[in-house]
Amino acid sequence: MQYATFAGGCFWCMVTPFEELPGIHSIISGYMGGHQENPTYEQVKTGETGHAEVVQIAFDPQLFPYERLLELYWPQIDPTDEGGQFQDRGSQYRTAIFYHNEEQQALALASKQELESSGRFDKPIVTEIRAADTFYVAEEYHQNFHKKNPKHYKEDRAQSGRDEFIEQKWK
Repeated sequence: MQYATFAGGCFWCMVTPFEELPGIHSIISGYMGGHQENPTYEQVKTGETGHAEVVQIAFDPQLFPYERLLELYWPQIDPTDEGGQFQDRGSQYRTAIFYHNEEQQALALASKQELESSGRFDKPIVTEIRAADTFYVAEEYHQNFHKKNPKHYKEDRAQSGRDEFIEQKWK
């Protein structure tokens, strides 16, 4: 079992692309990359803790390689937006790949370089690639939010502009 940790704006929207795939054991919403211990959602959403909203994916690399996770990650985000993602603004909604070992680091850097070279975007790719640090699990009501509160999730996602961006830039 290995872990992959991705920041891509609101963590509610980052769960579904990775769900129910062979080799994916769990997807937990949480916080990483900040300076405050045991932050709460209320603290993180201010942008003052330094944390980003993330999903941490437990996966079996024999069944679902890390490269495949990266292939799913990039098309969920606007990698050129350093001010947040879609309607969610602030550093707590930045994009980042938090690697857990040297192999993940090398693969993440290579995938970022490939995206930069592709010409898909006319602005620089600003997604951070940095070492994973302490992962703080988000409050229970954030876990599987899309299943617990489908109406609110669908409304929020529709308002965000994420799906329109994905359709325009990634399809």
